[in-house]
Amino acid sequence: MSDETPPNNNGDYWRANLRIVGILMSIWFTVSYGCSILFVDQLNKIQLGGFQLGFWFAQQGSIYVFVILIAVYVRMMSKLDKKYSSKAD
Repeated sequence: MSDETPPNNNGDYWRANLRIVGILMSIWFTVSYGCSILFVDQLNKIQLGGFQLGFWFAQQGSIYVFVILIAVYVRMMSKLDKKYSSKAD
């Protein structure tokens, strides 16, 4: 299948969609759980704005990462929709 011909397979679209969601959720889990709980002692040795980095990730950083991941998801899904859109028009 070439890049010029959009695929018409809904199964491929949803597999690609789930792959994107899985990757982004893995990143969010790693940042929110890993940085806030698992690696907090190592991160607390670093200061950010007068606060320990582990505390910052627990309070602010994971929320910022989540908002950024939403923007990334929108952009990736827009590309995926264009790739799988039909040329029925």
